[in-house]
Amino acid sequence: MLKRQAMIVAVGLFASASALAQTETTGQAGPARPAAGAPAGTTPATANPAHTAAPKAATTPASTPESRSAAALALSHEPTFDEGSAQRIKDAALSYSDLAVRGGWPTLPADAKFAAGTQGPNDELLRKRLIASGDLADDKASGAFDQDLTEAVKRFQARHGLASTGTMTPRTIAAMNVSVQKRIRQLEASLERLQNTNFGFGQRYVVVNIPAAFAEAVENDVVVRRYRVIVGKTEKPSPTLTAEITGVVLNPTWTVPSSIAKTEISAHMRKDPTYLSRMHMEVLDGHDNPIDPHSVDWSGTHTPNFTVRQQNGTFNALGAVKIDMPNSYSVYMHDTNQRNLFSDDYRFDSHGCSRVDNVRDLAAWLLKDQPKWNRAAIDAEIATGQHLEVTMAKKVPVAWIYLTAWMTKDQTIQFRNDVYNQDEQLLEATAEEAAFFGIAANHPLTAHMAQ
Repeated sequence: MLKRQAMIVAVGLFASASALAQTETTGQAGPARPAAGAPAGTTPATANPAHTAAPKAATTPASTPESRSAAALALSHEPTFDEGSAQRIKDAALSYSDLAVRGGWPTLPADAKFAAGTQGPNDELLRKRLIASGDLADDKASGAFDQDLTEAVKRFQARHGLASTGTMTPRTIAAMNVSVQKRIRQLEASLERLQNTNFGFGQRYVVVNIPAAFAEAVENDVVVRRYRVIVGKTEKPSPTLTAEITGVVLNPTWTVPSSIAKTEISAHMRKDPTYLSRMHMEVLDGHDNPIDPHSVDWSGTHTPNFTVRQQNGTFNALGAVKIDMPNSYSVYMHDTNQRNLFSDDYRFDSHGCSRVDNVRDLAAWLLKDQPKWNRAAIDAEIATGQHLEVTMAKKVPVAWIYLTAWMTKDQTIQFRNDVYNQDEQLLEATAEEAAFFGIAANHPLTAHMAQ
């Protein structure tokens, strides 16, 4: 533990060595990658990733579950989370610390205007910004907003979860203006989380990275499926966890969590006594026997002594598929009856569970070792409308992680917004812990606690 704390403190000292006091905005920004021929997973301080290929980006609108997941997979086949993730993040943090000592990157005017094909007053400043983070080659320091600069902007946008249009949008400028010190702290927080995560990687596993709002199905160290997901709201965040997927439920019912029954369902019933019947919901006692909704206290002032369950069907909040993954948070992955929300860039709208786009495809991948349950069979069973629970012949590990910064095996450094504002909280707690054990180590009555 002390070694981990020493690493974070050392990186922080590198970051603070920079004389810059850049203005930070909420957004995302930049990488440094190894020189040609450098071993995978290393990031020398002088590395410049500009000579690597730009991340692929979807060129057509993704308007269906299949096209959205195909476009997401086309971006990269590199896993967000694998056994080498922690070491790569550590390498990236040290590289960025060196960049901070050397001055970081310039800040763009928030109201700067850019137009492809024309020379603008801030074009060279933009080039300097992108060269500093390795998105543009060193020999491209001057010139109008040409194709090279457009591709560099696309590369930057792809690394920060922005639409790869090559257009300098306000969100892109905001992400570019996040300081290198802020990026280092994101890497530090992500490293701390991974070093406290105990996950048994298998030949096949599933990862949900909450800040990115994407799920990946990984097989033999390669991402073979990637899906948009809708995760918890900021006031109802999805938890980080590790578990095993044990089964797939087709045409599931939805047992409403007691917290939702107490607040939201009760509020609806006070306004509209027909709400439950309209939503195909029933009230059950402790023995699963139906009770009259009119006999229930819907004031919302007491913890419910009843259960609300929604019948399966097209109206069901879980949609047509639920993925069972027993855990202490009682959360899971599932379909939804509001699939239009998957088209949104901001996908933090659930009560904590993870809604998965194109979830039937994920179900088929999970059940691939059970030939009876191919995609056609899954679709046919769903069409019957009958509730069915399919047990996995072999459980698949699943991890829900919270990484706002990471580096993949191809040396691409990715950043996402800290939507739950957890990075600073974690780093402050880690610093306090380090300070405590530092003091404890020097006191005869508490020295044993630091060992």
